[in-house]
Amino acid sequence: MRRTITVFILVAAGLISFIYYKQGRTVPFVVSGFIEADEIRVGSRVGGRVAEVLVVEGQRVKSGQPLFRIDPFDLQEQAAQARATLAASRAQHERLKAGYRPEEIEQARAKRDQIRSTLERLTAGPRPQEIEIARELLKVAEASLELAESEYARLERLKQESQAAPKEFDEAVRSLKTGRANVAASQKQLALLVEGTRKEEIAQARAALAEAEQVVKVQEQGYRKEDIAQAGAEEDAAAARVAAMEKQLKELVVLSPGECVVETIDLRPGDLVAPNAPALSLLDLSKMWVRAYVPESRLGEVRLDQRVPIRVDNFPEKVFASRVSFISREAEFTPKNVQTPEERSKQVFRIKATLEEGLDQLRVGMAADVMLDEKHKP
Repeated sequence: MRRTITVFILVAAGLISFIYYKQGRTVPFVVSGFIEADEIRVGSRVGGRVAEVLVVEGQRVKSGQPLFRIDPFDLQEQAAQARATLAASRAQHERLKAGYRPEEIEQARAKRDQIRSTLERLTAGPRPQEIEIARELLKVAEASLELAESEYARLERLKQESQAAPKEFDEAVRSLKTGRANVAASQKQLALLVEGTRKEEIAQARAALAEAEQVVKVQEQGYRKEDIAQAGAEEDAAAARVAAMEKQLKELVVLSPGECVVETIDLRPGDLVAPNAPALSLLDLSKMWVRAYVPESRLGEVRLDQRVPIRVDNFPEKVFASRVSFISREAEFTPKNVQTPEERSKQVFRIKATLEEGLDQLRVGMAADVMLDEKHKP
């Protein structure tokens, strides 16, 4: 009997000790989640017809690696036209900056000097020798007229006596008329020479000389600053157009923005892609994190920048360093549609634990445990 009581007391003591042990033991603070990464949706700014697809789903790509190529269509011709326009604008700008050629300036000066000589000749008027020659020519014309008049008078008397031939008389009449016309012309020519050059001709020559002098002055000074500035602006606009076309040509080959993995791609050669529209999705492997949820009752045990180890099923003997980079300010329910008072114990806060190592070993979508009550041991 005594032995039975002793056994009972020992069993009771063992049960009580076990209960105290279970109540006093700390439950490990572990939350589970999945490894995630940023999704990058890439495309082309120009769009067009797909010429070649260079990757497949799930493929790892490096920074700058081509993903797909778009047919250039007429972009290369447009770029060639833009380069030709730039060359023409640059040549025009250089021509205006250089000014007129020395040969052009000398030509303008020669024309000015020629007009000046003409003005001086008109201002001086006829030379005395020219006037004297005109007087002598008038005397010759008058002498010829006297001879024609005497011959006409003689033939007219013979005609009245019916002794002159009609043909001879007609010739005398023509000579008389010619002599009178020559005298009149010589008189007018002499009068013009004596009067000198007309004022209108001198004024016209002076205006032409002033215009020629201004042409020389303009060519010596070169082109206007405003014209040169305009040509420079046109050259800059053409250069900007060429730069824009070169950027569009680069957009024909879509490159990976970093070290990523191709998540989804639905492109085939011949497909049309719109400009500025995503064509395929990439996962950025340069930064990965674990999305997990912490119960409201233990949220106080988590802080930003807290370094915590992470375990994954694929590497059971290894832990990976991470850092708590985000704690949501808004609580959620699990599941979200349960909001009764009885379920408020399931209220949680979302956190992100950014991985600091293992980026080359871990994969997006792996299940992971965040050990919030342990410190990472390097």
